[in-house]
Amino acid sequence: MNVKNITLADDLGKAIKAAAPGDRIVLAPGIYREKIEIYIPDIEIIGNSAADTRIVWNDYAKKLDERGVEYNTFRTYTAAVLAPGVTLKNITVENDALSPETKGQEVALTVVADGFTAENCRFISTQDTIFCGPLPDDLIERYDGFLKDPLRASGKMRQIFRDCMIAGNVDFIFGCGDALFDRCEIRSVYDVRGHGYTTAPAHAEKQDIGFVFNGCRFTCEDKVADGLIYLARPWRDYGKCSFINCDYGRHISPEGFDKWNDTQRDKTARFSEYGELIPGRVPWSCQLSEAEKERLLAAFK
Repeated sequence: MNVKNITLADDLGKAIKAAAPGDRIVLAPGIYREKIEIYIPDIEIIGNSAADTRIVWNDYAKKLDERGVEYNTFRTYTAAVLAPGVTLKNITVENDALSPETKGQEVALTVVADGFTAENCRFISTQDTIFCGPLPDDLIERYDGFLKDPLRASGKMRQIFRDCMIAGNVDFIFGCGDALFDRCEIRSVYDVRGHGYTTAPAHAEKQDIGFVFNGCRFTCEDKVADGLIYLARPWRDYGKCSFINCDYGRHISPEGFDKWNDTQRDKTARFSEYGELIPGRVPWSCQLSEAEKERLLAAFK
């Protein structure tokens, strides 16, 4: 393994492009104000701590590019992981554009890759903080010629977030990847629009894992009102989320889940929980069996 030490005087993006598979890139503390893309497989990017090692950018969906075309959600990322086997440790990835009610979606991290791991990291934005790829099939087709081909990659993709903090307000964990959030803090930040949604899964019917939240804490800023945040709403039919032994703060709606506006996705969404049965949950969510809980967790071992 080659170790590359990076300081604020260096160009982080160039260092990543110059890396070889298996390299470790170690970041000195500080704020790296760059938009980065990772195409090299099996590399590690490691900071001193998430509190003092930050990668920050500020693109947003309604921003116009050099051709006068809006960025769209999927070009707003601060960091995009587009190669398998990448690991992030002890860093913050942040989109600090703010004001999504006027600027639109603001992605901090995009992962369109298999075998991704994040440990002791923070991912901070507002609307659409983390995209767990791939895209839904209809968007892969729609964005041909608009998004870079690696952002439109398809296939089975597994991602693990362990001991991380993820902050946002609307649909701030979304996509079609099979993703485990293990012992993470899922933090809702204040939004002037009121209601919020932590996850927006879009899994295809054939996918049987989806997003799995294991032992996570759902917290909020002081300004967030009681009971106005939903755990999930399905971005597409058959979106799948499971919540295992999670701790829900005062901000989480007793209903738990939303069907997404005037759709009929309550008939197809696959939302479930394991642990204490909470009164008031929507009738179209369900309780996981012990066997199903174990099967979901085993998928990430």
